[in-house]
Amino acid sequence: MSQAQLQELKKHLWNIANDLRGTMGADEFRDYILGFIFYKYLSEKTVNFANALLQEEGINEPYYQLDESNAEHLEFIEAIQDNGIEDVGFALAPKQLFHTLAERGRQADGFILDDLTNTFKAIEQSTAGTDSENDFANLFEDLDLNSTKLGSNATDRNTLVTKVLSHLDKIDFDLSNTESDVLGDAYEYLIGEFASGAGKKAGEFYTPQAVSTLLAKIVTHGKTQLRSVYDPTCGSGSLLLRVKREVKDVDMIYGQEMNRTTYNLARMNMILHDVHFSKFDIKQDNTLTKSLKLWSQIRPSLPIGQPILCFYRMIVFHLTVNLPQKPKQIWLLYSTCCINLMKMARWQWFFHMVYCSEAQVKVRFVSTSLKK
Repeated sequence: MSQAQLQELKKHLWNIANDLRGTMGADEFRDYILGFIFYKYLSEKTVNFANALLQEEGINEPYYQLDESNAEHLEFIEAIQDNGIEDVGFALAPKQLFHTLAERGRQADGFILDDLTNTFKAIEQSTAGTDSENDFANLFEDLDLNSTKLGSNATDRNTLVTKVLSHLDKIDFDLSNTESDVLGDAYEYLIGEFASGAGKKAGEFYTPQAVSTLLAKIVTHGKTQLRSVYDPTCGSGSLLLRVKREVKDVDMIYGQEMNRTTYNLARMNMILHDVHFSKFDIKQDNTLTKSLKLWSQIRPSLPIGQPILCFYRMIVFHLTVNLPQKPKQIWLLYSTCCINLMKMARWQWFFHMVYCSEAQVKVRFVSTSLKK
């Protein structure tokens, strides 16, 4: 994402936050905004996919203008949806597109809450019985459009949601740019500006993009392809995606996250970054108590994890990995206060990663002090 696009994104996010401010907590409207961003992404991806198919058939009419009441148009729509479910994992009808509903909401009698709720359900239902079902199941459950936090009555809620959609409708997601990271940029901005305190109180830490990038470069040094990568506490999936970006190809991405809302964000993040639904598997559960057997069967080639940042002490685990072909070395940075280091959960987390690795791992500890 260019600096100009980033500034434009921040401007609209700030305007949305101003509209939502006072009606709900910062962490709550963050999740609403990210959910709507994801919906806009799905719509734009659908439009690009559908228009390409229409052009192949010699039809210059854009997808959003197709009318389901027209028998010929309906045939095209159904064919596009069938292809969409197979290729991108979901389907949207022209009347369910983001821009269509945002435009309707701006009209004098534009009540769109019911249609918007039905659209979210339709996206999930379109995947029923398909390979992408688990990746889309309950993905929009945090977007409760009937919540009184959006307004005391349906009219007020509709007005507020329409304002949010109108702001996002002005943002160009630039899907043709593979380096674009709209959700990552939006998430980091919203966390930094509005919800960092709420997250820390809940015991959650968001890894800044710069830190994720550094860690990804360290653990992928000398590698061009990975059979699989696994993050046992993946959060919104930013570190997994950074690792994927550092190599030419990752055959499979695995992750686990205990927080339900963050788990949904991780799945959204994978889809938004164009990771095919068959190439990732994100689970929602407690990593230490319920995933050991599951992930030990997978044996990912690269287990990763974010550092817990502090100002007192850094522990560097130097892992010498003896693979059947040739020895490799992985530097895993893990930071914590010396008191926290002794807590059993830290050791459980570390040894869980060692156990789940496909390699035999030898561990050497190096302690370095940091000044405040």
